[in-house]
Amino acid sequence: MSLLGQSSLIWAEAREKVGFPEMILLDEIASEPATIRVLQERLSGSLVYMQGGCYQSEADCNGTSLASYVHAIYGLVLQKHARNVLMIGCGGGTLATMLESAGHNVTIVDINPASFLVARKYFKLPVTVACHVSDGKSFLRQPDAAICYDAIVVDAYEGHHFPAHLKSCKFFDLVRQRLSTSGSVFVNIHLFGDLDRHADRVADCMGDIWSDVRILDSDGVFDRNAIVMGGSVGHLGIPKVTIPPAIGAEALEREVLSMKFRPRRTNALG
Repeated sequence: MSLLGQSSLIWAEAREKVGFPEMILLDEIASEPATIRVLQERLSGSLVYMQGGCYQSEADCNGTSLASYVHAIYGLVLQKHARNVLMIGCGGGTLATMLESAGHNVTIVDINPASFLVARKYFKLPVTVACHVSDGKSFLRQPDAAICYDAIVVDAYEGHHFPAHLKSCKFFDLVRQRLSTSGSVFVNIHLFGDLDRHADRVADCMGDIWSDVRILDSDGVFDRNAIVMGGSVGHLGIPKVTIPPAIGAEALEREVLSMKFRPRRTNALG
């Protein structure tokens, strides 16, 4: 599941708890590892997928994401001309919805079966998207798995936590085995600020597997999402918004354009 920037999320959760009228609770589903809540913003009509106290997805009425990093990954996958895409982590499934509508074959893996039900019911996830209840690493290790993917997207936050086994060198070696010759992996990483080295540590692990590793980030922005990528990624350019959402498109386009490729850092904290 995804994780959007936390400061705005904490405020949104707080205003709902104290009875502010901006958010409408549409559904609440008991599940593991945490209860899923579907909210709707009263004024804009946007839909929010919340789990573990965090917004995992936000979309307009068409299922198009309102998260800039989702549009960035979408733009990178488009540049790859990827036919088969594997997503580890579902949430509202907005990236899968966008990719499937563009003609890609998408498979999603998530440990929570309720995620798929919510994504289909509220976030327009197409029935043609193959959904598997499994841990991402276990899915990649299946001995009978013969499909190679042109792109693998890892967006697997559980609340504020990113499972360690989905960002280890052993995990990325499994990813390499399941990628096509020119395939790439894209990992969403939440950063608190420029001194947060989480993305750099993930890039370091990827560097043990691939010689071509890059970080797409927005330096100077607090509480943001970076994309760490490996494999055949050297030719990729800065992505653009090609499916503008019905809500907040101009601000989202500015956020995506603020993302730049940067070198790995070795002197940051964390």
